[in-house]
Amino acid sequence: MKFNAHINVMPQKALLDPQGRAVSAGMKNLNLPEIGNVRIGKHNTLEVEASIKKKLLKKVDVACKNYCQIRSWKLTSFSWSKLDNFFIRIS
Repeated sequence: MKFNAHINVMPQKALLDPQGRAVSAGMKNLNLPEIGNVRIGKHNTLEVEASIKKKLLKKVDVACKNYCQIRSWKLTSFSWSKLDNFFIRIS
């Protein structure tokens, strides 16, 4: 079976977030000075082949631990959905 895994990550709080700082500064230009300390995260989608949900979770857990450790990201949420096994032909 194929699954879609949806993973949201944020940079560790101790790390500089230049995108977040730029957006925070831009809020003043939009007359929204009360918005600050913006942090920019990422949404990742993985297509995973697994026979059962337990194996899916194990594979995604290993991928997340390695990816987040290398990139200094913190996992914030994870969801998954089963992909349908049909094809759409576009002429």
